[in-house]
Amino acid sequence: MKCPYCGDENTRVIDSRSTEDGDSIRRRRQCDACNKRFTTYEKIETIPVFVIKKDNTREPYDRAKIEKGIMLSCRKRPVKIEDITHMIDDIENTISGQDTKEVPSSFIGELIMDRLRTLDQVAYVRFASVYREFQDVDTFMKELQNILLRDKMTER
Repeated sequence: MKCPYCGDENTRVIDSRSTEDGDSIRRRRQCDACNKRFTTYEKIETIPVFVIKKDNTREPYDRAKIEKGIMLSCRKRPVKIEDITHMIDDIENTISGQDTKEVPSSFIGELIMDRLRTLDQVAYVRFASVYREFQDVDTFMKELQNILLRDKMTER
């Protein structure tokens, strides 16, 4: 590892520990030439995933887009940030477990709606109204009726 201060390639690890989330390792290093210390992080390299949009264009997967949509749906709702983060992590794990480098945006949208339906029904309806592009009140009401029907079936 090259020293960021003097550029020398002789550095050594003086301390190593897992990060709080356990997804990476924090390494404290010291340069043998200038004796300055610096920190590096080691993470698992993931295969980049591309999202196939409705118009068949492809773009790199972007967690921030999912986060933004969910946060807007959950705005002014009693939903904890930790629950949202956990939900997004779960969605990302499902996507990365698909054994493919390309995932349709519709698949991601359905994953989000499935998770939101159990997290907060108002947030679910908000997200669904944008995702499914409800054109009129009738379509919106049908979706609400489906929610009520599912709730009645799970109560039994």
